[in-house]
Amino acid sequence: MSHLYGYETTADGVVRDLSEHIKNKVLLTTGVSLGSLGPGLLILAGRSLPKLQETAEALAVSYPAVRTRPLELDLGSLAIVRRSAAVVNDWDDVLRIDVLVNNAGILGVDFALTPDGYEITFATNHLGHFLFTNLIMGKLLAAKSARVVNVSSDGYRLNPIRWGDYDFHTANMLMAISLAEKLGPKRGLLAFSLHPGTVMTNLTGHLILNDGWLEVIRASDKVLGNVDGWKGYAWKTEQQGAATYVYAAFDPSIAEHSGAYLVDCKVADPWTETVRLWATSAVEAE
Repeated sequence: MSHLYGYETTADGVVRDLSEHIKNKVLLTTGVSLGSLGPGLLILAGRSLPKLQETAEALAVSYPAVRTRPLELDLGSLAIVRRSAAVVNDWDDVLRIDVLVNNAGILGVDFALTPDGYEITFATNHLGHFLFTNLIMGKLLAAKSARVVNVSSDGYRLNPIRWGDYDFHTANMLMAISLAEKLGPKRGLLAFSLHPGTVMTNLTGHLILNDGWLEVIRASDKVLGNVDGWKGYAWKTEQQGAATYVYAAFDPSIAEHSGAYLVDCKVADPWTETVRLWATSAVEAE
């Protein structure tokens, strides 16, 4: 069915197609509920335990068949990430995690450091997820063909990794490449990164409404010769934005493309999507 997918595909549509591949799966997601997928167990990870419990209660009403479990996780603190990962590893009744969706993120318009001394956006959007993923890897490898899905952004194309000033979007993509290469052939782990599209969330709203930032991005794109993007916004609905999450997490047709960057429910074509070389390099990933 995936050959019919595209920009306007909705999450509900992909769920209907992939329902047999979703049921009974254990899904851990940071920063987004994805309860409508109908997995066997949905582990909700986030900074606020009361908010997580509130979300779980709402899901119990809308999707009573879906079991949920909250997990307090602050990705901006490596100490808390370690503590949260230890909690997951101590769950004797959760022997495996089939899918990990690394979605939570912030937009650090103002410079700030985490308690560990790292720039807060890079720490939250990449370092925290990187550490958490590796610390619960035993639970992932206990599943058959587990998947790690890193939610990135088309904004990666604004710059490659600068080793003195890291760029977090590209890091998400390179992490997926490295996981696929290191743990795919022998351990069966699949990993993907994706761009969900431009969806009006707290993150994008903050960027668009912040005076001057949109023009800075457009100017940067021009300097870099990226004529394909940021001319204007073709907004997606939340349903359309979530579709590629579901596709990355469960579609069996992309298993042979582990490590790939996904856009609009398909593997990004390096010609039509103009995927930058700095985001596909195994050397950079290493």
